[in-house]
Amino acid sequence: MTEPLKVYFVGAGPGDPELITLKGRRLLDSADVVIYAGSLVNPALLSDIKAEVYDSAGMTLDETSSLMVQAARAGKTVVRLHTGDTSFYSAISEQIEILREHAIEFEVVPGVSSALAAAAALRMELTIPEVNQTVIFTRMEGNTPVPQAQDLGALSRHQAVIVIFLSISMIDKVVEKLMEGYAADTPVAVIERVSWPQERILRGTLVDITQKVKEAGIKKTALILVGEALRASECATGKQSKLYDKDFKHGCRK
Repeated sequence: MTEPLKVYFVGAGPGDPELITLKGRRLLDSADVVIYAGSLVNPALLSDIKAEVYDSAGMTLDETSSLMVQAARAGKTVVRLHTGDTSFYSAISEQIEILREHAIEFEVVPGVSSALAAAAALRMELTIPEVNQTVIFTRMEGNTPVPQAQDLGALSRHQAVIVIFLSISMIDKVVEKLMEGYAADTPVAVIERVSWPQERILRGTLVDITQKVKEAGIKKTALILVGEALRASECATGKQSKLYDKDFKHGCRK
């Protein structure tokens, strides 16, 4: 299939090269130019492709955007390859604004988020009947400010499952904020390099997870998951949904 000439923002998945979508794989194979997040995207995804390949790890927004615009105007199909899924912490929004300014066509192709890969690595469902029905994706305030109403301490008071990105280097502050809303014995999981061969999983509670992270030497590329639902990854909860309950009637089962 011949792709129209445009820029494609593609989610590469969390690391395992088999966790890219079929569409993402097809676009990579047919692209003329690929710009990828070199510090995060698995280079195995780029083996045997015909495209010119550029690592954006050392590039600025102006540099990557200029490259995309020039390539698209030259009639080339461009893939901007981002880690995980493109819908959060991918920085595609500002790139899209620039493409719109230059009237360059683009499309966004979703990927498998590292948050979803983390749940799979823990072999669990994040939404457990009567235990948790809400999942929050967030980060600690660092170089990038966070709206005051979305401060981690405020979010912790919902006692939902929280998946925390880009914050493992601030684990002390993360735990301090989480303790504003969660009990001290709330389960926590830290997953480094989820779905990569180097994947590591640490389990603990808000009381001991900081020490475990420091002893393991984990300082980057790790997710923090917290919430009561994490207990289901290690023991039975006894909670069941109505969907398959033999006494529950619905449109497909009377």
